[in-house]
Amino acid sequence: MIVDIPQDKDPIAYVWGELVPGIGVAAAGFSLAVYEHTTLGLREFEAARLRIAQINGCLFCLDWRTERDGATVEPEFLDAVADWRTTEAFDDRTRLAAEYAERYAIDHHGIDDAFWSRMLTHYTQAEVVELTMCLGSWLAFGRLNHVLGLDAVCVLPSHHAG
Repeated sequence: MIVDIPQDKDPIAYVWGELVPGIGVAAAGFSLAVYEHTTLGLREFEAARLRIAQINGCLFCLDWRTERDGATVEPEFLDAVADWRTTEAFDDRTRLAAEYAERYAIDHHGIDDAFWSRMLTHYTQAEVVELTMCLGSWLAFGRLNHVLGLDAVCVLPSHHAG
């Protein structure tokens, strides 16, 4: 880990809340808002989130499963996300969410009119903006946690947001 964490402190709470409180608290608020205020379906939300986690390599994010009303995605979902192009487990919206996540993280300059045409056939403009904000949160904060080594020492909270 890059940051020295006092022995009596939770790594995430310390880095995000105490080390840089002016930025970390605001970042944590944005991160939580993505889960608390999403209107996206659980499968498309998780497909996008997990694709970003796979690209970022964030151990914590890969381990996390968003829960809504007691439901989570099936255990095989993570593998399906890795195979988003060919899996039969996804409908069009879920497949597009995973594709958008990958393109957003790896080749955002390559997102073309043909992709937007497909995307806007299945998502409203508001949903596209919402998903884009979610992607930005996951990309930034998953990478932050991974680069600083926080993802290897984090423990999942007792409840899942969302």
